[in-house]
Amino acid sequence: MTTSTHYPIAIIGAGLGGLTAARVLQVNGIEVALFELEPSADTRVQGGMLDIHEENGQQALHAAGLYDEFRAIIHEGGEAMRLVGPDGVVHVDQEDDGGGGRPEVDRGDLRKLLLNSLAEGSINWGKKVTGARSLDGGRHEVTFADGSTITTDLLIGADGAWSRIRPLLSDAVPTYTGISFVESDLLDPDVRHPNQAAIIGNGMFICLGDERGFLGHRETDGSLHIYTALKVDEGLLDTIDFTDQAAAKAAVLSYFDGWDKDLQALVADADSPLVPRLIHALPVGHRWEHTPGVTLLGDAAHLMSPFAGEGANLAMIDGAELGLAIAAHRDDTEAGLTAYEEALLPRGEASAADSAEGLENMFAVDALERMVEFFASIPDRHEG
Repeated sequence: MTTSTHYPIAIIGAGLGGLTAARVLQVNGIEVALFELEPSADTRVQGGMLDIHEENGQQALHAAGLYDEFRAIIHEGGEAMRLVGPDGVVHVDQEDDGGGGRPEVDRGDLRKLLLNSLAEGSINWGKKVTGARSLDGGRHEVTFADGSTITTDLLIGADGAWSRIRPLLSDAVPTYTGISFVESDLLDPDVRHPNQAAIIGNGMFICLGDERGFLGHRETDGSLHIYTALKVDEGLLDTIDFTDQAAAKAAVLSYFDGWDKDLQALVADADSPLVPRLIHALPVGHRWEHTPGVTLLGDAAHLMSPFAGEGANLAMIDGAELGLAIAAHRDDTEAGLTAYEEALLPRGEASAADSAEGLENMFAVDALERMVEFFASIPDRHEG
């Protein structure tokens, strides 16, 4: 007979949100255990750049006592931004002068910072959740694929888009947004791909037109990370054989006939395998009735498309505010959860609405014109 181990607080998922919650709890002297499906911290590359915002992500790092360490891993120059048309003409070109409030960091470096800040043994690796159920008195039981089970007084679902904890609170499931990405990299671009390095610049890159485009950024190692974006039916990428890279490149590039040749080369000359990514989201305004002993954060609570740039920042502020709420209500955890959710739900709804609007604007037929107007409307970064 399998016996369960009991934990006062259990976080499912060791992404940025779950790690931030654990760190803030530990800073406040509260024990917590995390359970992560990946077998180790180094199982896969945690790629991609993140812009960490003053009003949420950076506030979370302050609460975690890691802000100074965060400043040390910032990608200097990464706040530069360039908007380009399908013909290669640059319409917006903003340099990073150090005066912005959204510095870029490598997701892997940020995750490592959070991982290394936790007490040894905090994370239980290789724990894939197969089920979760409510017990008496607000307690919950979680079952893992290895046959083990745990019980907990407070269960925190930080397990992302396809959360196994969410069904305890909500019947909502993510749906396809209509946008698909194909992800790729160009390595050592200043030497091997100088034209593409010149187009992308030092920071973020956006190229849009006719319901498609390229989104990219320069990473801390100098490489170029590219998302080819298409407004297509959900099954479209299933018709492409991504095991045959030459055929996959040709299929993707068929959507960019007539575009500038150097832009096409972002796919044609990719050094890494092309990887398909379908973009899903929960309904805008996803909510649940407070249920004793369980809550959600990050994508498990408010999965949205990336077109508001808030996903990682929200996950971190969710985690930080949850940790602070629990610490502030040590004798009444339910009061802490209620306070946390009263802030979480409207915040998530607002960002999800912004994300949906961003998607509509970026993948309209006149997307380039809309984005030029958008950037022209933004106040000077030194004026906020």
